Amino acid sequence: MTRTWPVAGFLFGVLWVFVQGPPLAPEPLVGSLLIGLAVGFPTAFVFRRLYEDNMELRRSVRGVPYALLYVLTFVREAIVASLDVTYRVLAPSVPIESEVILIPLRVRTDLGVTTIANSITMTPGSLTLDVDPEENALYVHVIDGSDPDDIVRPIRKWENYALVIFDEELSPSDPVPDFAVYPPDQTHPALKQAAPEIGKETESESPAEETESESPAEETESESPAEEPTGGDGDGR
Repeated sequence: MTRTWPVAGFLFGVLWVFVQGPPLAPEPLVGSLLIGLAVGFPTAFVFRRLYEDNMELRRSVRGVPYALLYVLTFVREAIVASLDVTYRVLAPSVPIESEVILIPLRVRTDLGVTTIANSITMTPGSLTLDVDPEENALYVHVIDGSDPDDIVRPIRKWENYALVIFDEELSPSDPVPDFAVYPPDQTHPALKQAAPEIGKETESESPAEETESESPAEETESESPAEEPTGGDGDGR
């Protein structure tokens, strides 16, 4: 078993190299890595309570190739989605068939679910609206839901890689749960809150039954019959 926070600190240092993007030469690469490690190790130590105390390094190393595949798959989908959204902006005549899809996951850990949910949100044209903890499922809003299978397919690829990366109980060979398109006559509460105008457009209107409108003005009180004047004084005499 290996302490977790030093491994996390080293990964932070490597990540810093990719973020900074130094020239592909020995000195800039080593300098950027040293800076990343100088920042990464203290940061990992301060936040060590967020990780498990120990980890099995062999299992983590086994997930490195799958992490690279995850990143490559995500970048590809992000580029394709960006081109699609750009085309829709430049060609307003293209129909937009937005949908909300409920996607159950085999990934169970908080880190795994969060990674997939954030990947969906970071992909142009899609947004993770909510997480259903009971069903272990994500509510995903997409700008074009005409082919739900095409939407879910890359998410399943990410999930297959995440099952290995995060050492989940299930494996990519386990059965994939079926997804469901959110009923078209309803709108998810999170979508209503984020974009009320969308919720109004997608909500089905009940058959309009015209009711007779009541006049706002209240009817004036009918005048009582005028009493005939009687002679005499105030006592009626």
